[in-house]
Amino acid sequence: MFTKILCFILSVLQTVLFFFAGDEHVLNVNRYEEYQTFEGFGASACWWAQLIDSEEEADTIARLLYDKKTGLGLSTVRYNIGAGENDIENSKIWLRERRTESFYVLNEDTGEFGYDFTRDANARRFLDKAIEYGAEEVILFCNSPHWSMTLNGRGYGGAIEERSNLPEENYAAFADYMITIADWFVEQGYPVKGVSPVNEPQWDWAGDYISQEGCHFEPDECVKLLETFALEMQKRGCEYELMGPESGQLTWQYYDYIDKYLQSEILSSYCHYYAGHSYWMDNDIGAKRGFGEKMAEQYPGVKFEMSEWCELPQKLDVHSVESGMWFANILVQDLTLMNAVKWNMWTAVHGDGLLNNEQGYLETLQRYYVMKQFSNFITPGMVRVNIADNREDGTVASACFKGSGKTVVVLVNNGDEQSLKLTGVEGKSKAYITCEGKNCEETQDIVSGRTVTLPAQSVATIVYTR
Repeated sequence: MFTKILCFILSVLQTVLFFFAGDEHVLNVNRYEEYQTFEGFGASACWWAQLIDSEEEADTIARLLYDKKTGLGLSTVRYNIGAGENDIENSKIWLRERRTESFYVLNEDTGEFGYDFTRDANARRFLDKAIEYGAEEVILFCNSPHWSMTLNGRGYGGAIEERSNLPEENYAAFADYMITIADWFVEQGYPVKGVSPVNEPQWDWAGDYISQEGCHFEPDECVKLLETFALEMQKRGCEYELMGPESGQLTWQYYDYIDKYLQSEILSSYCHYYAGHSYWMDNDIGAKRGFGEKMAEQYPGVKFEMSEWCELPQKLDVHSVESGMWFANILVQDLTLMNAVKWNMWTAVHGDGLLNNEQGYLETLQRYYVMKQFSNFITPGMVRVNIADNREDGTVASACFKGSGKTVVVLVNNGDEQSLKLTGVEGKSKAYITCEGKNCEETQDIVSGRTVTLPAQSVATIVYTR
């Protein structure tokens, strides 16, 4: 009751402050108005880790992504359990890196399938190194069931339009396959947090142009499959989570995937997360706010994991400040409007990722340093709190988190150099900046008392300690 009264008083004071601010730009932090508890940043090791033949390069990438002192300090590795498209002939998937080597292998002498966990060696080596450098959890995910279980004998597409490529009679076999693999990783000591058997179920993954492994599921099919997983995982006493359904788009047109998933008695009692991808929503404030409000009002006990994002379609020069600014705004939107408790980059090492090795050498992209402005300072266990902008004109995007005696404010200046007043925070401050010519560097120049001066097109992180 005391906290509620205090929040009310502070909100009134904040309104008064804004009323008397006049032309001055003011952002006010209300540390008592709390939202989600953050659980960490992560990235996918899909489509590139299996191509890293060099142990030295794998070590360098793992350090850059997961080391908490010199790298990004990411928490999560999303490891792909492939459908085995690289193990069969005449795949329509034209990119080699999108055809996977499976642990589930056909013995041509006996005609039976068995498990071989020496396979996918490069990706497993990277996973080992990521954990050595500080990765705290592993999510095992599938783009498609193994090809041997599908209608068309492939890890993509389907025989009939708008019908899943996985027949219902094979749901139990798919669950056994996925859980067997997850249990093996657990037995080896990997910190498996969850399994995610479905990926972007609304797309058909068929046609003459096949870009990757994938499997379509209608909302009802998706629920039946995941219920099969939930019941089997309960039966076996699995200690990791069931994640899903990895919807490829979270706009209202696909709310059936949310509602049917979370209204299932089996899944609503067993699953604590709703995992989805914020694709095709970049800077769509209305759609993101609508999703966040829907989850908060209808499913308040369910945590949202933003499990994949990259720029779609890729138009920006990934070396440019503009590219970094675009990314920074997406992060703020997903954390504040969608209330993500986890945020994961899609392919971390790629032309539109955080690092890139496509030219034969490893380079850190602009988005790497923008991610660093968030991931080095907003750590697992911190709680997001309210930060209000008296202008709300989009020139500055902001997010604020508190925890461990710190308050972390991230400010994204989308315009020219400007000064603003930051209120509601106290203590000693340290500031870090990414802008033209600076890559997440500590600076003494932007904070003077309550006044913050932001360089043009910049991302600033200010850490207050008491």
